[in-house]
Amino acid sequence: MSASASWLAPIADESFMYLTTTGRVSGTPHRIEIWFGVDQNRILLMAGGRDKSDWVKNLIADPHVTVEVGNQTRSGMAYVVSPDSEDDARARELLVSKYGKDRDLDDWRARSLPVVITFPGNDV
Repeated sequence: MSASASWLAPIADESFMYLTTTGRVSGTPHRIEIWFGVDQNRILLMAGGRDKSDWVKNLIADPHVTVEVGNQTRSGMAYVVSPDSEDDARARELLVSKYGKDRDLDDWRARSLPVVITFPGNDV
């Protein structure tokens, strides 16, 4: 794990994080609470509203995001994952594994749109 990503391991079990994007129309910060998974030096998310979600539209327009989780706040770059890619499968597997213990997430898993956040200095 790179030194810049060492902050991710301790926060992997947190229940949720906050993601801030820049509004594509307003230019103002747009902050949401969201489930997440840590995959090595990245954070993986799933958008239940797919590309109709405001936060997804925002990060497509401007991929610069801010992540707040635990006592950490970091800047990153976000992108929508290509369908049927390795990242697509990994995001679905990771988030359902983390959050699906007491819930039926089959529909959410099938219809959601995976997003990856990377951080400056990562060995990607």
